[in-house]
Amino acid sequence: MARPFNLEISESTEYLSKSLKNARTAIEKERLQMIWWLKTGQVTQHKELSRILGRDASTVTRWLQKYRQGGLAKLLEVNVAPGAMPKIQGEVLSRLKNKLQCPQGFSSYGQIVEWLEQEFNIQVKYKTVYRWVRYELKATLKVPRPVSKEQDEQAVSLFKKTFPLPY
Repeated sequence: MARPFNLEISESTEYLSKSLKNARTAIEKERLQMIWWLKTGQVTQHKELSRILGRDASTVTRWLQKYRQGGLAKLLEVNVAPGAMPKIQGEVLSRLKNKLQCPQGFSSYGQIVEWLEQEFNIQVKYKTVYRWVRYELKATLKVPRPVSKEQDEQAVSLFKKTFPLPY
């Protein structure tokens, strides 16, 4: 027979039950469920706990060590990788914002890619520039709509007189 757990759970069953109901992620639910089972005495063996959770015994051991070290807060803590530093930041970002606000601006995202390489020697993908300008900065390019070469100038002037712009 396996040795019993030597784990002192300081939280009450009511608190664990409420936390389990309010848990937002699967990671929180799984770990809170483990602690609740141990607190209520539904599970008494390490092997049984790992079988019910569908996790390896080493994973359950690691979770229990986290709980012993820092309690529930440490157990529910999820480490996230920091990711890469953005290439467009600081002075580059402020200059790009200013340039986008100018009346001349840029006529294409490819032109922005070229400008970043010439001015700052930064090689950024087209897709990245598009995402930054369109969604992060919420800016638009200064590109007039295409006009047909066969368009009648008199018809355009008559239209503008008949339907003036409201602003």
